[in-house]
Amino acid sequence: MEKKATSNETQLLTSKKGTSDCNEGEDCKENGLLIKNPKSALRLMEDGNKIHPGQGNKEEAAQISNGYSGVQSSVPCNGVGEVEDAQCTNPAATTTAATTCGAEGQQQLMELEDRETWSKKIDFLLSVIGYAVDLGNVWRFPYICYQNGGGAFLIPYTIMAIFGGIPLFYMELALGQYHRNGCISIWRKICPIFKGIGFAICVIDLYVASYYNTIMAWVFYYLVSSFTTELPWTSCNNAWNTGNCTTYFSKDNISWALHSISPAEEFYTRQVLQVHRSNGLDDLGGISWQLTLCLLLIFIIVYFSIWKGVKTSGKVVWVTATFPYVILFILLVRGATLPGAWRGVLYYLKPEWQKLLATEVWVDAAAQIFFSLGPGFGVLLAYASYNKFHNNCYQDALVTSTVNCLTSFVSGFVIFTVLGYMAEMRNEDVSEVAKDMGPSLLFITYAEAIANMPASTFFAIIFFLMLLTLGLDSTFAGLEGVITGVLDEFPHVWSKRREFFVLGLIIICFLGSLATLTFGGAYVVKLFEEYATGPAVLTVVFLEAVAVAWFYGITQFCNDVKEMLGFTPGWYWRVCWVAISPIFLLFVTCSFLSNPPELRLFDYNYPYWTTVLGYCIGTSSIICIPIYMVYRLIITPGTFKERILKSITPETATEIPFGDIRMNAV
Repeated sequence: MEKKATSNETQLLTSKKGTSDCNEGEDCKENGLLIKNPKSALRLMEDGNKIHPGQGNKEEAAQISNGYSGVQSSVPCNGVGEVEDAQCTNPAATTTAATTCGAEGQQQLMELEDRETWSKKIDFLLSVIGYAVDLGNVWRFPYICYQNGGGAFLIPYTIMAIFGGIPLFYMELALGQYHRNGCISIWRKICPIFKGIGFAICVIDLYVASYYNTIMAWVFYYLVSSFTTELPWTSCNNAWNTGNCTTYFSKDNISWALHSISPAEEFYTRQVLQVHRSNGLDDLGGISWQLTLCLLLIFIIVYFSIWKGVKTSGKVVWVTATFPYVILFILLVRGATLPGAWRGVLYYLKPEWQKLLATEVWVDAAAQIFFSLGPGFGVLLAYASYNKFHNNCYQDALVTSTVNCLTSFVSGFVIFTVLGYMAEMRNEDVSEVAKDMGPSLLFITYAEAIANMPASTFFAIIFFLMLLTLGLDSTFAGLEGVITGVLDEFPHVWSKRREFFVLGLIIICFLGSLATLTFGGAYVVKLFEEYATGPAVLTVVFLEAVAVAWFYGITQFCNDVKEMLGFTPGWYWRVCWVAISPIFLLFVTCSFLSNPPELRLFDYNYPYWTTVLGYCIGTSSIICIPIYMVYRLIITPGTFKERILKSITPETATEIPFGDIRMNAV
């Protein structure tokens, strides 16, 4: 089949030799170029631009109408600047585009040909929203907001979102969609020496899976315990209660003493976590079989949701990503009708303008928007890599990040209307009721408020079911980041064995979670939450932004975006990617390192050695980056200068899809 070039093309798309010798159902190779069987269907990336290569329009199908160049990429065949005759194509075929060198090139073509895509655009949007909107939106944002000036906090939060969070979010979506690779293999197309970033991301994701799903096990325990006529954290007449247990809402006139503890707090600490059976991190105690069973059920749900890829997880998120919004609306309406709800809302939004002068407020705003949107975990790269090439990822970035921020804001009303109700019932100030932070805000304060509402069983069930669905799709996303990264890096090993790889990954995550299932597991969760992800992810995204903007080149990156979307990102995006976003990340990282958090959970003060341990855990992931850099320079031939140049030069060109024809990006 011969295809003629137009006036805008300087190269032929295929060899002039016919393809009639190809066997049916197979590919044939001519002059080093893989030619798809002419009887195969010509697939385009967009359904609206389908071209049917019938007898009368074969020449039309060969023309490039989307602005891509058919010129052969100048990237050498071996990817390191040396042309090897044994691997490169026949010199007679130098006019062909998409030159394929040896088995590596054939593998790349087959990867692109067989890569899975989302069934519908909405599957992708719901998956990204489900990933970005998680438990932190419900418990962390409201607490951070009222702690840092109430309504005044929205100013630094919005500024950090506009100039830091959203540009990084957009950048990762564009990178994943254009290069169509996971967090590891994508670096050979951007800047190979930074490939260690991909391995660091996978380690961080495994750390997150080891403690985040334990929190989901706590939620599952609460959900199962809610199926009773009287919620177990309502009274002090249970086996786990102590003499200090005192209920605020008792009909009897009971005084609240200094050592009094609410039944909700005792249920959380003595029945669910059982921290009283541990002396701290140096004596974690035994493993809770109840939480182990809950975690096992969580991982079974996760496995059968992601084992087949985005085709199945894209359907599951229709429930896990939308259901929380239904429940949030119900809880918002219920909270607004409670007595004293206005006190909570006033406390939540009342601005304290003087706090804007404090550096800590801006650091908290930057950290909140960053961890809320979630760049740096490999998830956005993985999800976007399954998009169609011309998908409008710019619009997706704006929509999903806006939905995420608004969800955090609305969640504050859901939480603080109930806290106002609690303050009204206790005859206390809202600040006294809202002193709990993190999971305790949900499992103690909010759970206690629900227990004393009319129809408490119903509201407890839907509340913890909402938390469960919020956490599940974030778990799907985190593990998909690892799965896509490894499968794209080692397709010859795992591409046809995804189910077995996912099973092995789930088993590893489950075994890695055993320490968090002990009686002192809550202390381990707190340690991992503060140190395993925070500074490590910030460092990873900082290096990622520098590698893309300064090594790969902001001009090249913007050209890539133009090839996908048809327009070039404006100066605002360029300035953010080149300077503002990296400075934003460096600012947050340095603030964290200069003032590490003093960890305390319940009555346990973390000893000094736990800070050292925490930094070791965080360093264990980002150490992959310098190790790979050294390894890369050692295995690359040539002088030191040549090794540096080869290591920062993309190894392989990105194939631009045009139906069954794959062209190298120039």
